[in-house]
Amino acid sequence: MEESSILIGDKPFMNYVTGVVMQFTTKNASQVTIKARGKFISRAVDVAEVTSKRFLDSDVVVQGIIIGSDEFQTTEGKSIRVSTIEITLTKQREMLTGMREE
Repeated sequence: MEESSILIGDKPFMNYVTGVVMQFTTKNASQVTIKARGKFISRAVDVAEVTSKRFLDSDVVVQGIIIGSDEFQTTEGKSIRVSTIEITLTKQREMLTGMREE
């Protein structure tokens, strides 16, 4: 299965919502992962909520959320940590089919 990911950044909010909706509708993805770091984490949560509650209300559910952190070196050599999040949205039909197979 090919993974569909949307990386959240500085673009307008609705661009990301449209991207997620397009993955499910035109690309026929069974799941989409929304990924963000640092100050964009709250925007990723908003994108997931708007997509699943307003645009694809009965079709998509939040399957899982993974939180973590990445460590980076600054140009001065200082080590910093940045929080990360991955929110996986899944088509309900796919989720129900997966439950029956278990």
